[in-house]
Parts: sequence; C-alpha cells; structure tokens
Amino acid sequence: MVIESYRGRADRYLEWLARPWLRWTPAALSWLAFGLCVAAAVLAAAVRWTTPDLFLAVSALILLGGLFDALDGYVARRNGTMSVRGDVLDHVLDRYSDVALLIGIAISGYANPFLALLALVSLLLVSYMGTQAQAVGQGRLYAGILSRSDRLVILAVATFLEFDWSLPWPWAPSAPWSHFVLGGVGFTVIDVALVWFIVAGQWTAYARARSLYRSLPPSGS
Repeated sequence: MVIESYRGRADRYLEWLARPWLRWTPAALSWLAFGLCVAAAVLAAAVRWTTPDLFLAVSALILLGGLFDALDGYVARRNGTMSVRGDVLDHVLDRYSDVALLIGIAISGYANPFLALLALVSLLLVSYMGTQAQAVGQGRLYAGILSRSDRLVILAVATFLEFDWSLPWPWAPSAPWSHFVLGGVGFTVIDVALVWFIVAGQWTAYARARSLYRSLPPSGS
C-alpha cells in the first residue's frame, strides 16, 4: 500500500486540484473518472489495429481517471455530501473501470491474455476483501501492498513505457531493450506489471482476509 500511506500528505495537493470541481457533485466526478478509464481501455484495445503510439494517450487517461477518482471522495468530504449511495456508486464504477482497463490491455496484443485474466482475478479479490470487512461491520480494509492507487499508477507507467519500449504478442523483438527475458520467455513491460498485480494482489487479498478473520469474534461467542 505504497501510495495510500501518503494519503494524508496528498490532501494539501488535492485541495488545490479540487478547487475548480467543488461545484460538481461527487457522483458526477465518479462518472467522469469512469469515463476516462473506459476511454483508456478503448484506446488500449485499438492499439492492436493501429499503433503503439496510442499508449501515450492511454497512460495519460489512466492518470486522469485516477486523479478524478481521488477527487470525488475529497469533494464529498469537503462539501459534506458523503453518502452511502455515493460510496456504493464509487466502488461499483471502480470495479467496472478495472475490468475495462484489463480487457483493453489484453486485446491490445501487448499483454499475455492469460496474465491479464489472472491479474483481473487478483484485483477483484483485493477489492472484495476490502468491502467484505465493511459488509460485516468492521470498516473498510485498506491493508496490503497493492491499493487501487498503486495499480493505476503502475499501469499508467507500464503503458507509457510500452509506448516505445516493447513489441506486441508474440514478442519477437528487433532490439535487445524491447523486452525482458526470463528463462527464454519474453515479457512486455505491461506483462511485468501484470505479474506484479498477480503476486501483490494475492498477497494483499490474503493479508486483508487474515486481518478480517482475526478481528471477528470466535465461533459460538
């Protein structure tokens, strides 16, 4: 949970960034964040039939989507408009954004579809464990090493690097720096990010499940 640990320090910057958006409703900002992520997913998928130059726009849209995802909560707190309905909408749109982004990345041809599938399962498990704690009255869980902020930044960086550093499936590079090789198997930059999502995601899901289980009273008590 690298980025989440700096949430308090980031508030001063969010206050400045949020000023032009204070008249927007948090729900509108949530939908805007969702739209930006879906646009990034569509452009990522379009790379398959166009050019990897689109990854530059994909990276920018992912970062903007993450920014507005942070602003919706800040604006809600700042204006005193926090609500259970808004919280549900935010989480639902976040999950659909995650699904859209990984599907777009998988279609792009710059990621192993199997890795994309495993990464998607891991990310959904991470989110499920966090909200499951909330569902049993223990409060939202943010423990672990892979928060949503972390994975959006990692995916934005990976797509930015893919813009010029790698080649599409099935990885037949013409330059030695265009991919990472392990045991004779080539990985694109995005693949490396997906492997991290799988490993860190599973660990984070386990850590949250363990923390939740230990916080609950024993059976029969």
